[in-house]
Amino acid sequence: MKKKVLFIIIIALTLSLISFYRNRNESLTVEAISFAQAQQKTSANKSEISIDGATIARFFKRYPSLQKYQLDVNVLYQKRKFKPIWYDSKGLIEFANLLYAKINLLDEEGLNSHLPYKDKFDRIFDEKSADELSQTDTEIMLSSVYVFYAQKVFHGMDTKKIQETGWFIPRKNFSYVNLLDSLLANPKLLSKNENLVFSQYYKLRDVLKKYRQIEKEGGWNTVESISQAEELKPNDSSKIIGQIRHWLTVNGDLKQDSKLNLYDNEMMAGILNFKKRNGFKVNYSITYRHIWQMNIPVEERIKTIMINMERCRWIDPKLDKANEYIIINIPSFNLIYKRNGKKELESNVFLGQIITETVVFSATMSRIVFSPYWNIPKSIIESELKVQMDRDKNYLAQHNIEWNNGNARQKPGINNSLGLVKFVFPNSHDIYLHDTPAQSLFEMEYRTFSHGCINVNKAKELAILILKDDPDWPIDRINNAMKGVKETTCVLKNKIPIHIGYFTAWVNDSDEICFYNDIYLRDDHLTELLFSEGPK
Repeated sequence: MKKKVLFIIIIALTLSLISFYRNRNESLTVEAISFAQAQQKTSANKSEISIDGATIARFFKRYPSLQKYQLDVNVLYQKRKFKPIWYDSKGLIEFANLLYAKINLLDEEGLNSHLPYKDKFDRIFDEKSADELSQTDTEIMLSSVYVFYAQKVFHGMDTKKIQETGWFIPRKNFSYVNLLDSLLANPKLLSKNENLVFSQYYKLRDVLKKYRQIEKEGGWNTVESISQAEELKPNDSSKIIGQIRHWLTVNGDLKQDSKLNLYDNEMMAGILNFKKRNGFKVNYSITYRHIWQMNIPVEERIKTIMINMERCRWIDPKLDKANEYIIINIPSFNLIYKRNGKKELESNVFLGQIITETVVFSATMSRIVFSPYWNIPKSIIESELKVQMDRDKNYLAQHNIEWNNGNARQKPGINNSLGLVKFVFPNSHDIYLHDTPAQSLFEMEYRTFSHGCINVNKAKELAILILKDDPDWPIDRINNAMKGVKETTCVLKNKIPIHIGYFTAWVNDSDEICFYNDIYLRDDHLTELLFSEGPK
């Protein structure tokens, strides 16, 4: 009996084991089949990404607000023989996720822009979304978004609109194809690419983040005004001084707020720094104008930073990488001469009046002229010189002016309007740098006095530095040439790039933000283009 029971148990166990392994094998087979089917589905989906000109055209017909990018998207696929860009064997490439992250942070790039069909784009990266785009539409959508982002961040507005703002510096070469190749090879370049974007852009971007945080925390309190006749000085004590101290702390001119209402030594240092950053004459007095500047809201400062980031997008990043160059910033009335990455000279300048604005452009200095003649432009002869001649018959002789082949010119001398040296960089605007006998004008804060040319305070020092490595032009020869007796021309062996720009916000070498007056009101037009119609 026991043997019979044992036999039955063995049979039952055997059948159970057979059933278990059969079910296990069937389960494994199902899993294998499911895995294979999933692989086939992935492969099949990838093979469904069929792109050609007609497919792209149909996509943009469905998404008309993206049509402005159609031509550039076509070029992207033509260069890649219409192969997918955003998919590999595993699905969407990681760079697609990075692009999506950057699209969600457009405000950090100083942009007032909104991506069309953002809700559709979001669904590509939402695993829970039931409304999925086809892989072909996803592919073309990502390429369209890439062009949108690259245009907004790396390229900026179109050239025609730029020139409407009075900007004529040549633009950098830009290729969406080449940029995409570099980004796919090194995705980090999407966050920072100093080979494509002027380095000042990234400095302004860092400051923008700081000012957005200040805005988030409520900005700064208003400083009570004073009359135009009043002036606050060191050792004065008042509630207003305490308000100014707080403002200086929020804006980084003071490290901490002692909350004292006394204009003490600590606050004196803060005021000096504030004035340097904002283009004021550097002294300790605080006037109505300084308080007015402090009371510009943080929201307006953010806009100023943003429009100057836009200007940076227009500039070739090679501008500040040349071995030797001169850059003039019109709103700061300032010239900087750099060589081998080192600042050789910084000088105050004065510039064109409102009716004869100094033009924003680039050129190349080719000559220095010592003790120059001033060939008076016909416009000045008609509008000014003839009027003076009618009033005073001796005007020409008194001002050392002569007629030369029907044209008026002022002879070399210490009172020549060009001073004792001019720097020539041929351009259609007939603008050049030059010395001036009117040195007292450089003491003024608001320096718009010329007919458009750039008057340099340290003109002689600039000439000496430019020629310091030229054995043909030792200092003694320069001194003799600048006696105002005879015009002498020096042809430069190395031509020097000159860039005349317009930046009302600029981060200096100490990483401090500097704000300057919009002297030609060019910020207004650019602000209108960037902000008047809401997010674009």
